[in-house]
Amino acid sequence: MFSLFRKKAMLDPESQRKIVASIIAAEKNTSGEIRVYMEHHCGYLDPLHRAQEIFSSLGMEKTPSRNAVIIYIALTDRQFALFGDNAIYEKAGGAEFWKNATSKLTGHLKQNEVAEGVCNCILELGAAMAAHFPPDMNIKKNELPDEIVFGK
Repeated sequence: MFSLFRKKAMLDPESQRKIVASIIAAEKNTSGEIRVYMEHHCGYLDPLHRAQEIFSSLGMEKTPSRNAVIIYIALTDRQFALFGDNAIYEKAGGAEFWKNATSKLTGHLKQNEVAEGVCNCILELGAAMAAHFPPDMNIKKNELPDEIVFGK
């Protein structure tokens, strides 16, 4: 079927490769898992609620150590949220750590540096995960896919 209207890609292929490479690098030294989910619009007033919904729908709460994190971004609506499972949320430093990580990502997104901001956030999350959740030989090395998940 031919269409005169094409959806613009959320990220160019090079930005996608950089983000996936950051996820792989961040997860190399931890049993933790990081996912990135992007869509154009957030159907919630608070993007954190959407992040929680996606976290659950992707089965991220099923990691044995409860140390998965999702970076959720609604590009057109210019909203985002970071959501970490119970163990990583507490061990990374609680609300203060997450507030700082959110602030850094906000700065990049305001400058329209989506890929750079997401990559930096991933590496920061990965460092926190490595400090509290080193690799565990009893856990499958990569429990969740590293690819970016694109919604509508």
